[in-house]
Amino acid sequence: MKKGKELTPHIVVAGKRNAGKSSFINALAGQDIAIVSDVAGTTTDPVKKSIEIRGIGPVVIVDTAGLDDEGDLGKKRVAKTQKVLYESDLAILVLSCHESEKEVAGMLSMLYDAGLPFFVVLNKRDLYGRCSGTFMQKYGVDAVDFSSIAPADDERKNVYDLIVRLLPEHSYRKQTLLGDIIGPGDIVILVTPIDDEAPEGRLILPQVQTIRDVLDNDAIAVTAKERELDAVLRKLAEPPKIVITDSQVFNKVAATVPNHILMTSFSILLARQKGDFAAYIEGTPKISELKDGDKILLLESCTHQVSCDDIGRVKIPRWIRSFTGKDLAFEVVSGLSEVPRLNDYAMVIQCGGCVVTHRQLQSRIRPAIKAGIPVSNYGMTIAYVQGIFSRAIRPFVRDDAGNEVYL
Repeated sequence: MKKGKELTPHIVVAGKRNAGKSSFINALAGQDIAIVSDVAGTTTDPVKKSIEIRGIGPVVIVDTAGLDDEGDLGKKRVAKTQKVLYESDLAILVLSCHESEKEVAGMLSMLYDAGLPFFVVLNKRDLYGRCSGTFMQKYGVDAVDFSSIAPADDERKNVYDLIVRLLPEHSYRKQTLLGDIIGPGDIVILVTPIDDEAPEGRLILPQVQTIRDVLDNDAIAVTAKERELDAVLRKLAEPPKIVITDSQVFNKVAATVPNHILMTSFSILLARQKGDFAAYIEGTPKISELKDGDKILLLESCTHQVSCDDIGRVKIPRWIRSFTGKDLAFEVVSGLSEVPRLNDYAMVIQCGGCVVTHRQLQSRIRPAIKAGIPVSNYGMTIAYVQGIFSRAIRPFVRDDAGNEVYL
């Protein structure tokens, strides 16, 4: 998985077959990065290409199959396009001036249902003339004229200006992990076990992201394995502001770190940055209400080789069964694969989501929240079944005046 690419904003280009989506992408980028053909349905599966946009940085442009694709295979292609809409940060709907009102209304409805910002490119200006003004007046949607054959400089600029204006800022300006908790000169201890799941010769992504966030906030990052933590605490001239640990050693770290020192995990930091933190706080205690025969869905955002002591497939199920004393079933969905029928599950537990965007992670958990199914996060689940949930979320739970609430 290209983790850097997956963490950049995703802009999906959608429209009917032969609307000129691929030609538009090539004209916008100024190079041939998408396959172009007069044959309807040339683009089948979503195709991702990276481009750089001034004021934003790198983005991923996703070329998609036509929304009017036909037949059994065509319906599957449309379903894939719809899935991409729910996972992307911005959509560009490519139309022409001669689309029927019924067709336009159907495509606009699909975008509204996906809940993402979008605008319309009225392509083939060289054939149909300029009609964006009429379109905006009729549908109340931002629209620009464009010619993929001979784009004018102002047409490219108009498209880029709309991207910069409509792309959600959180998709390219990452929310700080610790900026509201730490300040210049504060000491942050990062507990990073080196076990079977640690990649050879490097740290896992959440640990790297947290170290960078500490440095960005002019604080001091002290990194140690769990067995060195006690020695580190003794050697420090002053206590750390907070201790961040891998969730798998929560109990050991909690026993070592005095209660007056803030403590949480890398996974919980990501839960606050990308997930629905309030829903996680509400849903996690529902673990205590699980019954015999209940099924729990575990959502992993990445794909990796499974170890014999895998956190999602082995440890979390074992810990939950031990905590509840119930006969429970667990299923795991990796990457961004389709989520099965949610009504079959009593609970959904999402990983930290270090390799996906905010929008992609939200698209995974939102259906469960809407269906009233409790949701949690790997780190929060582990903290709960190990009896330290209140302490693990304490750094982030505040009253109306912004003061920490000691649960």
